[in-house]
Amino acid sequence: MPKVRVTRGAAAIILSAVVAMIILVIVVAVQQREAPHQVDLSTLLADVRVDVAAHRVDTLTVDSATLTLDRGDGNIVQTTVGPGFSLADALQRDSGVPYNNPHVLQVAYEQPSAWSSVGNYIVSLLLIGAVVGMLFYFMRRGQGGGNPAMAFGKSRARMFAEDKPSTTFADVAGVDEAKQELQEIVEFLKFPQKFAAVGARIPKGVLLVGPPGTGKTLISRAVAGEAGVPFFSISGSEFVEMFVGVGASRMRDLFEQAKKAAPCIIFVDEIDAVGRQRGAGFGGSHDEREQTLNQMLVEMDGFDSHTNVIVMAATNRPDVLDPALLRPGRFDRQVTLDRPDIRGRVSILRVHARNKPLAAGVDLEIIGRQTAGFSGADLQNLLNEAAILTARYSETTISMTTIEEAMDRVVAGPARKSRVISEREKAITAYHEVGHALVAHLLPKCDPVHKVSIISRGQMGGYTRLVSDEDRSLWSKSQFREFLAFALGGHAAEKITFGEVTTGASNDIERVTSIARKMVTDYGMSERLGPVQLGKRESAGYLSADGAESRNYSEETAREIDEEVRDIVLRALDTAESLLRQHQERLILISERLIKKEVLEGHEFAELFAMPLPEDSEPATLAALAGEESMPHAARPAAQAIGEHGLPPGLGVNLSAENTTLPGQLGQLGASMDHAEPDETR
Repeated sequence: MPKVRVTRGAAAIILSAVVAMIILVIVVAVQQREAPHQVDLSTLLADVRVDVAAHRVDTLTVDSATLTLDRGDGNIVQTTVGPGFSLADALQRDSGVPYNNPHVLQVAYEQPSAWSSVGNYIVSLLLIGAVVGMLFYFMRRGQGGGNPAMAFGKSRARMFAEDKPSTTFADVAGVDEAKQELQEIVEFLKFPQKFAAVGARIPKGVLLVGPPGTGKTLISRAVAGEAGVPFFSISGSEFVEMFVGVGASRMRDLFEQAKKAAPCIIFVDEIDAVGRQRGAGFGGSHDEREQTLNQMLVEMDGFDSHTNVIVMAATNRPDVLDPALLRPGRFDRQVTLDRPDIRGRVSILRVHARNKPLAAGVDLEIIGRQTAGFSGADLQNLLNEAAILTARYSETTISMTTIEEAMDRVVAGPARKSRVISEREKAITAYHEVGHALVAHLLPKCDPVHKVSIISRGQMGGYTRLVSDEDRSLWSKSQFREFLAFALGGHAAEKITFGEVTTGASNDIERVTSIARKMVTDYGMSERLGPVQLGKRESAGYLSADGAESRNYSEETAREIDEEVRDIVLRALDTAESLLRQHQERLILISERLIKKEVLEGHEFAELFAMPLPEDSEPATLAALAGEESMPHAARPAAQAIGEHGLPPGLGVNLSAENTTLPGQLGQLGASMDHAEPDETR
């Protein structure tokens, strides 16, 4: 049975409710035990007559509204009387009881007291106050000790003390230049006199810039761990509230705490949430975010030379930060953390593989070459997924096969082997993927084929993955042309094999058109238009490569751009079709083998391509060579069987959702073309 987790606040409320119920039950029980039994007047008078006849002397207490009869054996009864009630008439005249004879009945009169009602009110108020007090006390404890519930202006920074297990530079890999830059910060926090002796001033602020997952937060904690000082961590969004002045108050409180704990480090993650350029909001200078930024600027300028507090901040949008925040005296230094190269990826893999039992055949160098474009967080996730799969398979060591499977899961999603597809759809997917792979294999400047698969993963029905032998940051015009031909290889294979293309090729065309347009407008690769930038695109930082485009050319130039883009795309398509027609026998042979095996590794694909073809290169012979058991009809290729019935409606081709808008990212991420499922066509 799964355990139910109860928060501290909920536990406090439940405990207070239980205590209040216990107190209420006790009070009610005491009142019920002391309260006399209520009867009507006739019953009380009948009891008096019975006791008088039995020669028992009772005590009758009379006040303004009640008669209370104590029968002497602990039996007390009470009745309520109205105004004008006469005891003499009720006892002597109606019941014949001599009420004025103390040997028969003792009558006591009580004067009404105001303190009795006041006492009842006081007891009720004390009970309510006790319950409210306990509820407030437990709620304060549930919110974290001394943090009052309404303390909006207090800083919410989390402090990591220097005596706790910390992160060091040994836990950070792949960013050697950044570590070297930050080593000076560590030395200043450890030995400030060394810098003061030569008149040096350490940067008051360090801005870490880079794409998500490159280790900005990790390396800032490593600086604090190396220096052995307290580390305050807070997100930029935690300063922004709907109440005016709260963010500035929290900023002041944060710096006050830091000054008391100096020397220390303040780390503000996602500082662009509070540090955006002023004047962009609707509220002008009275905007809450801008007030918080103003307070931060004042606090960073208020440090004196004897205050060893360093502010570190991280962002992936340095272009939107306020210029006053980046000037010398505040964030003096910017440290860029980019995606690691091959050596950096291997170093990161070694760090994250420390506590993982790797099998003897695992080569981190090979994994590093296959993960071009991965960030440090991606590599950590890769090894973690491999460890999870190893535990799922009840194995004791992480094998290379498991890491390959984890890589496919990270890039494309989990395999959906339970998905039922027809032989026709399976064959279309296979021919499409082999079309991509063949064009890439035949073009000298395309990366080697690493894997071809027709197993559904995530939103893909199949994919072809290439792995670069080197990290690439520059792309030439010929490399772009060959990449476009590779991207259109699946489209051309369907056209050659089945005589028509599917609707899903729209995404292929979208990406190819986007790259071709950048070749013309951004990279100056058009012979017709020359090296001219056409259209200005605003930067959107690391989160997106595309921003809003402002058009700075005429309609005639726009027509020429469209014609040049169309010419580049059609040339790439002609190249792909020409290569596939020249090697159509290989297309049939490898596609039929892929239908049988569903996955072809890079070396298997190369062996099939180098396999000698028989003299009789008829489709039936090639299908038999690939394995007749893969055919829906014996000794007949799947493409021929499909050609007799036509393509299934809605089946399409799609490219993987990888960022290929910049030439450097094209090389880093590698090329991966995938075959989309029918519901993904557009």
